[in-house]
Amino acid sequence: MRLGKKTLSGQLGNADLRLLRIYRAVVECGGFSAAEVDLNISRAAISMAISDLETRLSLRLCQRGRSGFALTEEGKAVYESSLQLLAAVEEFGTRINSLHECLTGELNIGITDNLVTIPQMHITHALSALKERGPDVRINIRMKPPRDIELDVMDGRLHTGVVPALETLPGLQYRSLYEEVSQLYCAFNHPLFEAGEVKKDQLEHWDAVIPAYAQAPETRLKHEPLKAAASATDREGVAFLILSGRYIGYLPTHYAQRWVDEGRMRALNPRTCRYVTRYSAITRKTGPPNRVLETYLEELMVLTEGVLDRQ
Repeated sequence: MRLGKKTLSGQLGNADLRLLRIYRAVVECGGFSAAEVDLNISRAAISMAISDLETRLSLRLCQRGRSGFALTEEGKAVYESSLQLLAAVEEFGTRINSLHECLTGELNIGITDNLVTIPQMHITHALSALKERGPDVRINIRMKPPRDIELDVMDGRLHTGVVPALETLPGLQYRSLYEEVSQLYCAFNHPLFEAGEVKKDQLEHWDAVIPAYAQAPETRLKHEPLKAAASATDREGVAFLILSGRYIGYLPTHYAQRWVDEGRMRALNPRTCRYVTRYSAITRKTGPPNRVLETYLEELMVLTEGVLDRQ
């Protein structure tokens, strides 16, 4: 619903860009309350910023109140337009920063869940090296599902990402990063915990948790024989259900190790009930010159080169 018939007048300034960035965060977080943590400002300040933006644009952008948060049709259009505008502004800043000897700017990186426990901490070390070479570089990490990361890198919302190598999109460049081993687990309070080696046909009778996210064909083959009695959208959800003692399920070995060390989980038939997931660092093939991104990728590839040679 339009607030008035006035059109946007005057030139956009830093204040307008700030309001649009706040609005983008509110939309992507799904409301004012959820955006407080992301923006690190109060809900009252967010509400005032959105009201100021609505006044500036002479448009009602969203409905908020007891009924919840929802975008108006105009709000959806403004959000889509703001993504293009902010991406263009960031691209301009990136191009200008590339002209300077001093490494400055931002690195927006998307990462899938539960990779921080993987022993090969190449991402962590590469980010540390980037910060060493450019102390003023701002690093923004977004935890997202793999497909969202790929789309955001394609659209320029993210500079780079780390995703499992399921299928390749033509507009993206994939750099091999590392391999992750997953095994089938049960909890200490599950009947199979003390069973030793379990025959394949016996495993098929026990309730299992199946991932509700995209999987490689070889991964799906490992899950197909299991009795699908529950699902989870991420690995943490899989771990929750395994630890209930009612389900068996696959987890990355590095992620499950804490519970194995505590005696709360064990791997079932580790030699046969296992699979490998390969991860890649992705970037846009036709992205603008970006010294921050190039420096990060340079450090990342140096770290992974030796490991990939040994695999």
